[in-house]
Amino acid sequence: MEGEGFRIKGLKARWILDSRGNPTLEVDVYLNSGAMGRASVPSGASRGRYEALEVRDGGKPFHGKGVSKAIVNIKEKVAPSIKGMNALKQSEIDWKMIELDGTENKSRLGANSILAVSLAVCRAAAEALKKPLYTYIHELFHGHRGENYILPLPLSNVFNAGKHGGGGLEIQEFMVAPVGAETFKEALRWTCEVYQTLRDQLVKKYGPLARNVGDEGGFSVPVKKVKDVLDALTASIEESGYLPKKDFMLAIDAAASEFYKHGKYSVESKELSLSELIDFYVELIDEYPVFSLEDPFDQDDWDGFIEITKRIGGRIQIVGDDHLVTNVKRLKESIERKSCNSLLLKVNQVGTLTEAMEAARLALNNNYSVIVSHRSGETEDSFISDLAVGLGTGQIKAGAPSRGERTAKYNRLLRIEEIIEKPVFAGFTRKNR
Repeated sequence: MEGEGFRIKGLKARWILDSRGNPTLEVDVYLNSGAMGRASVPSGASRGRYEALEVRDGGKPFHGKGVSKAIVNIKEKVAPSIKGMNALKQSEIDWKMIELDGTENKSRLGANSILAVSLAVCRAAAEALKKPLYTYIHELFHGHRGENYILPLPLSNVFNAGKHGGGGLEIQEFMVAPVGAETFKEALRWTCEVYQTLRDQLVKKYGPLARNVGDEGGFSVPVKKVKDVLDALTASIEESGYLPKKDFMLAIDAAASEFYKHGKYSVESKELSLSELIDFYVELIDEYPVFSLEDPFDQDDWDGFIEITKRIGGRIQIVGDDHLVTNVKRLKESIERKSCNSLLLKVNQVGTLTEAMEAARLALNNNYSVIVSHRSGETEDSFISDLAVGLGTGQIKAGAPSRGERTAKYNRLLRIEEIIEKPVFAGFTRKNR
């Protein structure tokens, strides 16, 4: 195909609904060749204060959450600036939009506007090349070295609390990770079995309302103690015929910025100091097969992150989400200060695919693990599934195996594993790993 065929012919933006019934952006990018790429953007409930900013309308429609201003920004500002650019030049297009916005946090055009276009450009380029999206992302990130594709270990949020659920428990997410599976397909089956066993257990204990799920598809019941949740998860693993630690590990997202105030952390109706909260986490990790702890402290509590990484970072992942916000500047500081050892990668935190890949590369080059992640307010777009395989991060957070916007990601990974000639699954307890 001639180079002219890859040039951007036009853009179309619209609002669609996310999984919470709020409007969000979807963008179509058209190339001269006739190829089209479409992408939509999610939105988080617990957002870090250093995330790139969305543009929302305010006013009465959608209770102020409309995106008509963002649509106008795409139509009147973004589209004219990138029309005619080569879609294969992903970084040039992304930096063009960053420069057009001109703010540090993308508040002029909106990270939602910029990201929707960025991801749609990537998909259009893959379509024009007639390559799977994960292959094209792999080439953007790794070059043409021909490494094996890695299917990511799913960290499935089967119990939702904090801002993602009800029940009064402050710790936000409790995840199961099928580390002993041999394939992604097997890992997903195991996860579904544990999820369904957990549902039955909770219904027996709390009644039929325990079937209700939170924002990310996990169950949400009035549990008051973190250990009660972890006990329920380990019991569900065992009842399903699997072994904690060998077949399944557990992961926790504390989202501690949400329960931090005036130098104290409020957990289980108690106010804890930094040192007391560290002891609380260490006790959990000593007692349960937890291998990943995300945002254990407030996003700006560098002392807390540094101390817990020093104390148990050799045993588990200490993951920065709100703490790092997929931001290269904050990640560099984290590497220098050794505040964690894992990056949660959310493309909408930073606003372009190029910046997200820069953060992933920096993290991996400094021995940080990387977890590609969804948001609590999601769409059916499965871009992050291809992103996780293309980057080869080996881990993905996509919620419980429930609700269409979550299962879309898992189903895409099932299809990818089927397509790849020699897929490698990122589980890590089998002898052949």
